[in-house]
Amino acid sequence: MQRINYDLVVVGAGSGGYAAARTALDCGECTVALVDRGPLGGLCILRGCMPSKALLATSDALNDAREAVALGVHATSISADVPFAVARKRELVRGFAEYRIEGLESFPLYRGQARFLSGTELQVGDDTVLVARKFVIATGSVVAPPSVDGLIEAGYFDSDAALELETIPKSLIVLGGGYVACELGQYFARMGARTTFVIRAPHLLSAADVDVGTTLTQSFREEGIEVIAGATLVNVRERGGKKTVSLLVDGIDGEVVADEIFYALGRVPDVAGLGLEAAGVDAHPTRGIAVDTKLRTSNPDIYAVGDVTGRFALVHVAIYEGEIAARNALRDANEEADYSIVAAHTVFSDPQVATVGKIEKQLERDGTIYVKGTYAFAEHGKAMTLAKTKGFVKILADPTDGRIVGATVIGPQASELIHEMIVAMTYRGTVQDFVRIPHLHPTLSEIWTYPAEECAEQIGKRRPGDDPMELATSVHIR
Repeated sequence: MQRINYDLVVVGAGSGGYAAARTALDCGECTVALVDRGPLGGLCILRGCMPSKALLATSDALNDAREAVALGVHATSISADVPFAVARKRELVRGFAEYRIEGLESFPLYRGQARFLSGTELQVGDDTVLVARKFVIATGSVVAPPSVDGLIEAGYFDSDAALELETIPKSLIVLGGGYVACELGQYFARMGARTTFVIRAPHLLSAADVDVGTTLTQSFREEGIEVIAGATLVNVRERGGKKTVSLLVDGIDGEVVADEIFYALGRVPDVAGLGLEAAGVDAHPTRGIAVDTKLRTSNPDIYAVGDVTGRFALVHVAIYEGEIAARNALRDANEEADYSIVAAHTVFSDPQVATVGKIEKQLERDGTIYVKGTYAFAEHGKAMTLAKTKGFVKILADPTDGRIVGATVIGPQASELIHEMIVAMTYRGTVQDFVRIPHLHPTLSEIWTYPAEECAEQIGKRRPGDDPMELATSVHIR
């Protein structure tokens, strides 16, 4: 058994781990190693962001062609070549992975399952022990194991397998209503599967504000996608080559039958087999590794970043955390992670959804007063010209000074439009500041000026000495 010493060992070579290792090299004279059991590339590249968005590009283009009749364009025959789309996706993933692997060549890389022997020793495979004074764990997440009675016996596919399917099922049941379910479930529907969502919550994207979730749910239904909300799953059975999901809705028994089931009830932190107990690291199989604001685990010499912490399943957050963890580990930088803006996120459904900062649910739960401005794409000139009028934008602001505390958009190009609000919030912009920013016309982005003006007008009604809570009540914004 060979023993090799390093200043820092990073477990996991995905986006968060790579960011930690790369940042460590900038911390001065130190030795850094990476450990990964493979395949190399990370979740985002191999089974997450990039392959799914490549497939969505095909289904979105297919739908745009179908809807082009609204612009006076009539196509006599529209079809999609699924094997071509999957092959294109694989080629893109191969290129992204090769580029990442080239970056990993800057570090000693140990391939194999990692297991802590103590707080300073990590065994890799059968014959190597890495000894380090600091560690960063960035092992990511895996698909949550199925918890529905009979699902394994009946058969299903998960999000990993969904990315490889070259044949679209004739009918499909989607179990789950989160971002993975919405994105890939809509993909299958647009590619020809008669699709039914079965969700526990009253609307898709249960963590989102009600107006956002209900808007997306209604949009799916208008597209011909069935959404059964408020359902309790009872069991799954195979009958005559079909999959049958038994459920309860409002106390009434029901069932849904389809050719296939897409299991999309989330992911869990990948902590199995790491031997965290031996290292003194507290972890939970579904909640992940507990960390403090400086990304330290219960062992202050071991840090954890990204999906394995069970908090934000976002690549840009994993990168942000990896950089902070490396500086804290090697420079004693004492940096604290601030998620108020960096945890901005988007869902690549159609219409797209994107959010930065607080949402109304959070503000109301915390008892925080706020003003709100909204504006619908159906009232927006550029959206009308594009025949892309689903959804709305929303700005939330502090009624005392106008500072923007949150923004959400559900509508066309939401993933791009949200960046204007990210910039404004990064520089602590107010709605009064925002309305003074010139916006080109006609553009989708100018839609933000309307809710900003609405918030500014509400704040302008406040006189010196007024109670902000009375203002919030008077303009009906809670």
